[in-house]
Amino acid sequence: MVIDLSPLYNFPSQFDRLFEGMWSPFLISQRSLAYPPLNLSETDEHILARLEIPGLQIGEIDLTLTEASLVIKGERKTIKGKYYRQERPSGHFQRVINIHAPISRDAVTARMRDGLLEIVIPKAEESKPKKISIEAS
Repeated sequence: MVIDLSPLYNFPSQFDRLFEGMWSPFLISQRSLAYPPLNLSETDEHILARLEIPGLQIGEIDLTLTEASLVIKGERKTIKGKYYRQERPSGHFQRVINIHAPISRDAVTARMRDGLLEIVIPKAEESKPKKISIEAS
């Protein structure tokens, strides 16, 4: 009589797959849950933050520039009702953008249009690239 033990050799990997499948819904990264969605870009001249905040008024958003960061706070009001599906987040939110370059604090601008908040943070002159000319000797 021959006893086939090969299924037992695969048991640890099958067991691991069982737990991976069970926990995967909870392994969503915090970045994917961040609200509002944020695009952050940089040029030689400025740092640009774009946030999608449809349905909010300008007065419902608070922008604060600290020594090393830009803080964006607000609240999307919860609409009462019976929902069959609710994908739009509601409640208080806060995003913090850390700034690692000298900036021109007095020249920072923000504007909102069609639910898109755009914040332009100009860099200070000392942080901008400087062209150096080469002299012939």
